[in-house]
Amino acid sequence: MGKIPLEEIEKELAKVGIPSDAVGGILQALSLSSFELEELLGSGGGGVSELKQLFSFANEYGYADWIEFDASVVRGLAYYTGTVFEGFDRDGKLRAVCGGGRYDWLLSTFSGEDIPACGFGFDDAVIVELLREKKLIPVLTQKIDDIVFPLDKELRQAAAMVASSLRSKGNVVDLILEDRRLKWAFKHAERVNAKRMFLVGDAEWKRGAVRVKNLATREESDILINDLE
Repeated sequence: MGKIPLEEIEKELAKVGIPSDAVGGILQALSLSSFELEELLGSGGGGVSELKQLFSFANEYGYADWIEFDASVVRGLAYYTGTVFEGFDRDGKLRAVCGGGRYDWLLSTFSGEDIPACGFGFDDAVIVELLREKKLIPVLTQKIDDIVFPLDKELRQAAAMVASSLRSKGNVVDLILEDRRLKWAFKHAERVNAKRMFLVGDAEWKRGAVRVKNLATREESDILINDLE
């Protein structure tokens, strides 16, 4: 409901053999937004009593204003054992931010013991839209200490070794293994505000060293592999 027209829902219900006079009652029940559902199902059902208890807890915890009863919420996974829910933005403009429910028997599949649980999955795309609408997306700048760039395809493994050594010292390292020109690597280093560029060349590597360039001072020197820091 809310995703396709009611006429289509009626057709789907008819396809599975639900009598036409019962379809109206079903749609009426699913459109309820309060515990009028109790009048239809009676108060003896476990589902109704669980929901009433949930709303009672919500009131005591102080978040009752953030939830509302919706009989049309349906979750498709078979392991739910209790109340299911979906979360939306306050204005209800976007699709669900998250959805989940209670599943008390799921963990026994792995542990052999029933453990009460409740969980949900969320939609990061919706959250991003909400943050963008409220202008809350932070501007994040990359922090790269070193760029490691092999001057030859055959030196990619050597470059990976250099990057690993620098990372072990606590440096934030960007290892470039793409087929790029050196000019692109320097422009990339400027974009990410890198401090140093490590160039892995054949001649230096044969001597057990790499060429390092300080991107602030433009000074260059060779450093032995064992002296990397």
